[in-house]
Amino acid sequence: MTVEAHKETLDFQAEVSQVLNLMIRSLYSNKEIFLRELISNASDAAEKLRFEALTDEALFEDDPNLRIRVDFDKERRTVTISDNGIGMSRQEVSETIGTIASSGTRQFVEALTGDQAKDSQLIGQFGVGFYSSFIVADKVTLVTRRAGLGPEHGVRWESTGEGSYTLETVEKQGRGTDVILHLREDESEFLEGYRLRSIISKFSDHIAIPIEMRKESHGEEEEKDEPEYEAVNKGSALWMRPKSEISDEEYAEFYKHVSHDFEEPLAHVHTRVEGTNEYTALLYIPKRAPFDLWDRDQKHGIKLYVRRVFIMDEADKLLPHYLRFVKGIVDSDDLPLNVSREILQHNRKIDTIRSANVKRILGLLEKMAKNEPEKYAEFWKQFGKVMKEGPAEDYANRERIAGLLRFASTAGEGDEQNVSLDDYIGRMKEGQEKIYYITADSMPAARHSPHLEVFRKKDVEVLLLADRVDEWLLSHLTEYKEKPLQSVAKGELDLGELEDKEEKKEHEEAAKEHKDLVERLKKVLGEDAVKDVRVSFRLTDSPACLVVEDYDMSANLARLLKSAGQEAPSPKPIMEINTGHPLVERLEAETDEERFTDLAKVLFDQALLAEGGQLEDPASFVRRLNDLMLKLAEK
Repeated sequence: MTVEAHKETLDFQAEVSQVLNLMIRSLYSNKEIFLRELISNASDAAEKLRFEALTDEALFEDDPNLRIRVDFDKERRTVTISDNGIGMSRQEVSETIGTIASSGTRQFVEALTGDQAKDSQLIGQFGVGFYSSFIVADKVTLVTRRAGLGPEHGVRWESTGEGSYTLETVEKQGRGTDVILHLREDESEFLEGYRLRSIISKFSDHIAIPIEMRKESHGEEEEKDEPEYEAVNKGSALWMRPKSEISDEEYAEFYKHVSHDFEEPLAHVHTRVEGTNEYTALLYIPKRAPFDLWDRDQKHGIKLYVRRVFIMDEADKLLPHYLRFVKGIVDSDDLPLNVSREILQHNRKIDTIRSANVKRILGLLEKMAKNEPEKYAEFWKQFGKVMKEGPAEDYANRERIAGLLRFASTAGEGDEQNVSLDDYIGRMKEGQEKIYYITADSMPAARHSPHLEVFRKKDVEVLLLADRVDEWLLSHLTEYKEKPLQSVAKGELDLGELEDKEEKKEHEEAAKEHKDLVERLKKVLGEDAVKDVRVSFRLTDSPACLVVEDYDMSANLARLLKSAGQEAPSPKPIMEINTGHPLVERLEAETDEERFTDLAKVLFDQALLAEGGQLEDPASFVRRLNDLMLKLAEK
């Protein structure tokens, strides 16, 4: 870094340079979006000033009429987007312009695949913003001053987008920000007034702040010292217009404005509520999950307006956390203009709006699932794991959320989650009273678990759950439509009417017949390893499996918590043995106590491995297995 007076030359973050290069390549075919992004940023700056001026009118500096201006200069080959909004201080410029989305940049770069088509979609999730300027410009100059600071506190930022930028303090009379694009040689189309107007009309007509351009001169009119400007956008809040007057294209462009997404939304809902709590809500479901959806530090939420005045971004009290992917706005007629996040937290009107927003989103998803299953499958692939947080967070809507959940199951061969709980109930066997499921740390582990053997034999469907969030889900979703959800790896298996009297009788006799074997195994394995040993009624092919009591934490959940660095009790398992299996028959016939011990411990360790567990002493397991193999080879 070199410093000359108040001028600095600084290097971009390494990630920023990568994003810039990718952006220029990926978005070049749709390069006109640079104007949409810069106008959207200018609109945000104007709205933030209007909000801050509610408590400090001096911020207007005798210039209360907010506006955005788009100018071009053919001789200098520049396009300038100016606003008289809130502006930025030197520190704010350094924090926001020098580091793209600061906290999320590294995650974004790590998500890049090298596939240009896929990465261009990621660009949309990331939000191109200010840096879209470099799609058409080989140099960008930004001059800004924060409202309330004197003219001597202006800031000039400049870069060619090739690894570094300069930052210096300059004089700036008016507040706000000017972004000056020095166009590349092959971008002359953007030096035509009609082209810029057409882009504004296409992408930014809904912006509530006037977007002005110089009036076109006709003939040999005398040039005026002060050029005249006229608004080229409608300048009315789109959400306040009747739904019948808004086209799908207008809805899509407004979504891109509020979300800074590159793609169109998957669906939206627009409603106006009147009465004791009047407000308008326009909510969108994106096509793709943002790369930072699982970032706990990342703020999420929708924009809040009060009587068309922008109040705050990321108003997270307007929707619960499991719907954090939803974008859009709420405009209230009844909240105070000086509403704060603290006030929102304890406001009954906000609670009412939040509750209604949830019902609208769930209703939108229910309608999509019923009428557009392919679109809903697309939604589920992107946001299914987040929706699984819902039953724990939103008890009042637990049943509705559960109806929207999708799972893989033994009824299908692939890993696709496309089975609803209603689908499952519709296929339940006569006499079946429970919804059976199994959790594991991978789909192959779930699908090939020995716990499923008797269910396959009886052709009873079992849901296969392998997402990390599934254990959390099932601790809060214990029944659906009065049907209990039952883990096939917990408790003594009771298939109720699915098991005939003859089978029950055989099980009882088997337990009595092999009582001595059970006692020998308990003694050899010891209380430190197992809570109990019993004859299994769920195994048909495997020699043994491990289960836990109905109310114990599952082994899979205990492993997940430990892998996350949390303390978790390790419930002692119950070992179940399949007395019809040749290995168990061989074990029962063994008279040599040392060999019996080795066989018993190998059987236990195999059962532990089959359910995804880790051996406490892998070396001893290998030694016992090798000894047994050698003895077999000798025979």
